[in-house]
Amino acid sequence: MKSNDAVVVGGRGAVGTLLAGLLVSDGLSVVTVDVDATGDPQHGCDHVQGNIVDPDDTLRELLASTTVVVLAVPESVALAAQVPDSGRDILLVETLSVKSRFASSVEARWTHASVLGINPMFAPSLGMDGRPVAAVVHRDGPRVGEFLARLETWGGLIVRVNADEHDRVAAATQALTHAAVLAFGSALASLDVDPALVHALAPPPARTALALLARVTGGEPEVYWDVQSGNPHAVTARSALASAMSQLNSVVEDGVVPDFEKFLDRAESGLPDPAGYAALCARLFGIVREQ
Repeated sequence: MKSNDAVVVGGRGAVGTLLAGLLVSDGLSVVTVDVDATGDPQHGCDHVQGNIVDPDDTLRELLASTTVVVLAVPESVALAAQVPDSGRDILLVETLSVKSRFASSVEARWTHASVLGINPMFAPSLGMDGRPVAAVVHRDGPRVGEFLARLETWGGLIVRVNADEHDRVAAATQALTHAAVLAFGSALASLDVDPALVHALAPPPARTALALLARVTGGEPEVYWDVQSGNPHAVTARSALASAMSQLNSVVEDGVVPDFEKFLDRAESGLPDPAGYAALCARLFGIVREQ
């Protein structure tokens, strides 16, 4: 089998497709691997049908002939992936939305390979240019720096964190956000209001929330399930959301205006850049009239 620069396992999924295309754009020879053999070749890549959890001889030979293996697969698959640790200078890249469990498994499974975790903090269909990518270096090596440099040339904004920091921030920025959006949608569905009137009269904040709801509910359920169920800090985030809603109810029902002002102040304290995000909101509200 000929040597290849990179193998992207899960290469027909959203993240795998994005990364395979970017690697090809750099002039690398890329092979995608998936349990599914259907569909046309993407980005000019060769495609191999195979199961990384139980690789056949063809897949084992393919993995042994490459220098970069990307695992664009769910956590359960990544944790069981059979990527040989042959002593060669290879780079293993995982793209999980939760890093802690994988980080704990690295030492027992790979003693030679460099291992990098990345998490594009955006929907792959949006493209990488100008968007944040979390990077967790599980085991450093020259190829780690090379791959991170590629991410930067593709326009990714690299933010280096350790595995625990990643999971805590992901719970705060993804699990909490998605939970709030889904709770908004569920509450809206329970109210006796005409959806047509909601659409006709919704002011910019509601229209923005409706757009977020459409984005989340229109996505892959498995992706959002992994964010909520797989992150060990997600339950704390959801509990904080429920507690904040209970506090708001208490302030409105039993408090006075100064109590509400204190609640607003506490909410504002969560903003990393109040003025900057206020300006962003103004720009967003300027375009929500398009729908």
